Amino acid sequence: MTIFQKIIDREIPASIVFENERVLAFRDIQPQAPTHILIIPKQPLVNIADMNEDDIALVGEVFWCAKTIAKDLGLSDYRLVTNNGSGAGQSVFHFHVHLLAGRAFDWPPG
Repeated sequence: MTIFQKIIDREIPASIVFENERVLAFRDIQPQAPTHILIIPKQPLVNIADMNEDDIALVGEVFWCAKTIAKDLGLSDYRLVTNNGSGAGQSVFHFHVHLLAGRAFDWPPG
């Protein structure tokens, strides 16, 4: 069981900023920007590589929720990041999107 599943199950606390039936969003405990929110599906999905056609709507909803959260927070400039695999920086193997804002971001990242 991942730490994200424990947050979904309310076994560990989180600073939740958004929740609906399928998606949960909370503040990252090690923020990389003044605003750093993790947006996760409540349904387990390891990463994009493990996606199948049944997951298309759910992954789309995660990104829709990211847009909604950014709007609710008054953010116009922000970065959305998802990592696929440990070599790309994924440390929790439950698909998630990082919403980062509040500072300038370099390109290319990493």
